[in-house]
Amino acid sequence: MKLRKKSDTTQKALESIIKYHFNDSGLLTHALSHSSYANEMRMNKEKSNERLEFLGDAVLELVTSEYVYKEYSNLSEGDLTKLRASIVCEQTLSACARDLRIGDYLFLGKGEDISGGRERDSILSDALEAVIGAIYLDGGFTNAKEFIGGFILANLKNKDLFFDSKTILQEIIQNNNNGHKLRYRLISEEGPDHNKTFTVAVNVGSDEIGIGTGRTKKAAEQEAAYQAIQMLRNTQE
Repeated sequence: MKLRKKSDTTQKALESIIKYHFNDSGLLTHALSHSSYANEMRMNKEKSNERLEFLGDAVLELVTSEYVYKEYSNLSEGDLTKLRASIVCEQTLSACARDLRIGDYLFLGKGEDISGGRERDSILSDALEAVIGAIYLDGGFTNAKEFIGGFILANLKNKDLFFDSKTILQEIIQNNNNGHKLRYRLISEEGPDHNKTFTVAVNVGSDEIGIGTGRTKKAAEQEAAYQAIQMLRNTQE
């Protein structure tokens, strides 16, 4: 009974954010139910969101394939494949999930919740794909495509989410031919082992041009590179 009450509250709040109303409220609850929660509640494994994630991943890949095919007519098959992979990667999807505050509404086991599961990239990206799968089952392909277009694809050009920021920054610095090399350095490492936050700075020669934070060193480096790219672009304008 408590689960039903929590589910109803979750549904109304999240539906308002994602701008989609479910006809079958159980599908949204299912999409938000992590395997740790299903295990803790002694539910069948099928009650977790893993199967919906599988379905949502397929729908997302199809919609994204159509998007890059139409938007990037000059790219080869190989480049389109790489671009699609970068759009549907864990880093991009978890960032979109954070924008939608999906982590706030997840059903997690107590241990997973305490260990920072609501901010874990893998859990957030999987949950977003599960929500896509749930929308597909509840409202069909058109509604799922509209959700993907509005909350994932529409953000790409504005946020540069699908770019490998480290590679882009490397290319910018190399094109300047100033002889300086990029260097990433760890500034701080905070928190317990299961929930650390890393802060990394990126330098060109002796100049610090960006700082980023993340749950992993790699994520912090990508954020630092992204901030550096924005700084360099603003300087050039």
